[in-house]
Amino acid sequence: MNETKPGAKPLSEKEHDFDVVLGFDMETDIGSFTPFYEGVQHGTHHVLDVLEKHSIPATFFWTGHAAENNPDIVRLVRDAGHETGCHGLYHETLGDPLFPIPNNWPILPSEVEGRLREATRIVQEVSEVQPVSFRSPRLWGSTTVMNVLEKLGYVADASFPLYFYGKPFVPYHPSSEDWTQPGSMNILQIPNFCDLDMESKDQYQRDRDQWPLFRTKSARFVMEKAEGFIEYVQSRGERPVLCFYLHPWEFHPMPQGAIDFGEASVTPLSFIVENCGPVAVEQLDLLCAMLKERGGRFLTSQELATEHNNRTD
Repeated sequence: MNETKPGAKPLSEKEHDFDVVLGFDMETDIGSFTPFYEGVQHGTHHVLDVLEKHSIPATFFWTGHAAENNPDIVRLVRDAGHETGCHGLYHETLGDPLFPIPNNWPILPSEVEGRLREATRIVQEVSEVQPVSFRSPRLWGSTTVMNVLEKLGYVADASFPLYFYGKPFVPYHPSSEDWTQPGSMNILQIPNFCDLDMESKDQYQRDRDQWPLFRTKSARFVMEKAEGFIEYVQSRGERPVLCFYLHPWEFHPMPQGAIDFGEASVTPLSFIVENCGPVAVEQLDLLCAMLKERGGRFLTSQELATEHNNRTD
């Protein structure tokens, strides 16, 4: 099983008024838009250095393809004491798409179990750790995905895109009939925090989301959003959990402009690759420092699920 990061001191919930789950989605560079792993190979080292500096445990969600093509990095992350999670077989649409992406059709519901079984097998085989935490690519989960994860023994899922659904805004056990509603499943759903107070100007409400503001704006800008979220949740009598989703390719310089693939070129929107590399590393360092100074308690996804279950038993 996964272990707490060596050197990290156990923290009492009573000493800290909010929790932080840092999740890194280990995938191809720029999500689905390249076949490269420069970020995994080079950006991961910078992430690990920052986490070690602040004695912070994190969860690394691996696609099966990323794990089998980067076994040295999988073991490096594992040996640093961080949780090994799963991110699907490829960086593909497993659940309900929130907005259209050309030529990126969701896989059929009947295919979900087979692909997640294979992804889980690969990640476990490479890492020698059974993954029990999951995150869907792009946060596009579904009720089918939740039921399969429950069947496969996962205890936590950090896929819920709060910016889109708006609630629930604290971790919950989902319904087997509707993953966006509380129910009686064993798996814990961990919402990814967003700005719930702002008025969205985007039809999909993506401007309420946290990503990738830490590097396109600043760590301080994200902390202002985090403060607003903490106040929003606490004012409703709940304990805030700040769940972040980040990627290793953000911490290594990414191509600017068009990327040629022979038959076509892909040009990511400028904000997708803006400030990837040293700026992102610097801002992650600052963000971790500010979250700790503010009194955040850092947990892996699995640790949060275990504690949540113990608290509600």
